[in-house]
Formats: sequence, C-alpha cells, structure tokens
Amino acid sequence: MLEWNCQYDKGGLTMSIVGQRIKWLREQKQWSQLQLAEKLGIHNTVLSRIESGEKKGVDFHLISKVADLFEVSTDFLHGRTEEPSWKRGSVRETPATFLNVDGLSEDELVEVKRHIEFLKWKALQEKNEDPS
Repeated sequence: MLEWNCQYDKGGLTMSIVGQRIKWLREQKQWSQLQLAEKLGIHNTVLSRIESGEKKGVDFHLISKVADLFEVSTDFLHGRTEEPSWKRGSVRETPATFLNVDGLSEDELVEVKRHIEFLKWKALQEKNEDPS
C-alpha cells in the first residue's frame, strides 16, 4: 500500500497531495520535471511549484491532462482514493485473465498492449489477403 505523507509547517500544508501524487507518477515514468512539463504544455517552474506545494489550486484542465497522461482518475490525484485508480481501457483492465501482468511497470504494460494490437492488425491483414 502506498503512503502519502503531506508535510506541514507553521503556515500549514507545504506539499499538496496533488503535487505529491503528480511527482510520484512522474517518477514512476522516470521523467524529469522538464519532460512532464513539456507533455502538459506548461513551464517546468510551474510544475516544480505544483509538486512542491508552493502553487495552490491547480487548474481543473491541468488536473484532467495529468489524469489522462498517466491513466489515473482525478479522484486519485485529489487524494479521494488511496491507490492509483487506473482508467478504463488501461492494460490492467484487459479481460484476458490468462495474462498475468503483476510486476510489470506501466511502460512494460504499454509495450504488451502494443504487441497485442500489432498481432491483431497482422491477423486482420492476413485475413484480408486470404482469397478463400
């Protein structure tokens, strides 16, 4: 189980749960702040301020972009759930129960999904080429 520890000082919260979770997700992908900021279309100093809790009140549209990019729910980002809640369509929700993906990173899961999509495409191409 993941633990989320917000830090406090005399002035209150110093690292927001949103910032902490964005940072955690970014680190899972092994992306720099600059890489993530570019993907989100924001300046890296803005991302730094969000992750540190210095920037209060993250824009709804930015939260949605982050959720879409990392395939998590906005509830997870806001701290309403304790575990990442992977969105519908994620490889983790593939109905193929024979596919054990435990222990694979998100990048590895995406690669598995790409292989499956390629195999489906290849089968369709072969079916379309078959004159019978």
